[in-house]
Amino acid sequence: MSESLALDVDRIRREARQTMAAGPVADRHGLDTERVISVLNDVVATEVVGWLRSTRHALAARGQDLDRVNRLYEEHADQEMRHAVAVAERIAQLGGRPHFDPATLAQRAHTDYGVPDAAEFRATMEQSLLAGRIAVSTYQEIARWLGDRDPDTRRLIEAVLADEEGTADALAVLLAG
Repeated sequence: MSESLALDVDRIRREARQTMAAGPVADRHGLDTERVISVLNDVVATEVVGWLRSTRHALAARGQDLDRVNRLYEEHADQEMRHAVAVAERIAQLGGRPHFDPATLAQRAHTDYGVPDAAEFRATMEQSLLAGRIAVSTYQEIARWLGDRDPDTRRLIEAVLADEEGTADALAVLLAG
């Protein structure tokens, strides 16, 4: 292994200027940046609606003395709000405006807010698992669509996806037990 490091700072500066002049990453790699921003705004809506649903379910579980379920929903609600903010930050990095308008959140979300009327909490948990599986599937498709054309956004979606998969798995275990 060589002990010396020779950096061509002039070349690095030139390439950095060229990269900056080329515009957002998505544009440089053949993706329509406006379409990426639109898709990401739907992810924001999905995560905010999920945060609302998980927060409501956490409160309902607390009311029924379901401590493990309550903790899972509280943790998931926290994750979903962090996801929404991280995705909104990526939208801003791409030159877009995060769309948090409450009037359209439910229409843009991949999942619905629906809360079962059933008195039994199991129906609520099943509805949550369904919403989680829908989110997992849509995020998998988004990650595939982004591919190598916008690796930063793809990695962000994959991180959100991993959290969603973990929560869906934990919920499935609770339902089975």
